[in-house]
Amino acid sequence: MNEKEVILIHPYLKKNRFYKDAFLEEAKRLISAINLRTNKFFSIGLEKINSQTFINNGNINKLKQIKYENQIDLVFMNCSLSPIQQRNLEKLINCKFIDRTGLILEIFGARAFSNEGKLQVSLASLQYQKSRLVRSWTHLERQRGGAGFMGGPGERQIESDRREITEKINRLKKRIKSVDKTRKLQRYRRKKNRIPIITLVGYTNSGKSTLFNNLTKSKTFTKDMLFATLDSSIKSLIIGETKCLVIDTVGFIRDLPTSLIAAFKSTLDEIVNSDLILHVKDISDNEFEVNSSEVCRVLEEIGIKKNDERIVEVFNKIDSIDMKSKNRLTIRNDKIYISAINGAGISNLKNLIERRII
Repeated sequence: MNEKEVILIHPYLKKNRFYKDAFLEEAKRLISAINLRTNKFFSIGLEKINSQTFINNGNINKLKQIKYENQIDLVFMNCSLSPIQQRNLEKLINCKFIDRTGLILEIFGARAFSNEGKLQVSLASLQYQKSRLVRSWTHLERQRGGAGFMGGPGERQIESDRREITEKINRLKKRIKSVDKTRKLQRYRRKKNRIPIITLVGYTNSGKSTLFNNLTKSKTFTKDMLFATLDSSIKSLIIGETKCLVIDTVGFIRDLPTSLIAAFKSTLDEIVNSDLILHVKDISDNEFEVNSSEVCRVLEEIGIKKNDERIVEVFNKIDSIDMKSKNRLTIRNDKIYISAINGAGISNLKNLIERRII
């Protein structure tokens, strides 16, 4: 499978420049997650956002030159573009543009394998497309397998007609509503049988799936890549003499599209109805505090407050930090420090789970 080259631009307001390098690195990882590559990447500092083109004329001219010299026909802007901004940029530079929301939707489309996951992502993508009334990103047709949802080989293109898109959205909502009823029935049965529910939440690539595998002795796919897994997994776990169910949810990310949060509501409701929520944090990431705040923001969107007593902070990947950093850790009884990959601290985590659910 050949990789396609893309120009990466991370625009930022100069007054909010503190994390620009970290956000640029994350953008590179988003690109690689959908089998694209970039050798041309840079940040653009803005005094203000241009309502017509997002970036200013000077940067547009610079981008034209780079595009001409490198024969690249795709630009990824690590921000959310309005339909007008996207259309204007494409006209001015004669190049296809994809924004952060669009790229995340593409990644989710490639990662969704369950029927429910495909329905949820398709709904979010159609809602996103409805405002743009353009066909799918055909430059990515050859980058995905059969799990892709936007115009892959042999698939139907998303119609540009608003009425037809609206009809598709309504059909998908009905199907998702049916799936949601099944989930609610399953939750009712678990509650009736008094089976404790433990959910894992965290920023993408924090090690949730690795921890899930460690706790439940499963073999869920894991990889050092953003959104390596998308579909939630459920497995049983015996703590003491109590049978629990552990749920591994989709990883969160900064600026996660609101449409995706809405589309995944039935899945995210599993978190709302949990008895214990393990917030997994990658302690080896210098930006883990910023990432953790993004997770808390999404949790608040679905009705879980930051100080919810069910939340337990689990600091993962202690095997990836040096001894000096370990010595600076403030060990507290309400926090757990583990390495999901080598098992360090897992027994402490299980002891805490036992204390909290029994």
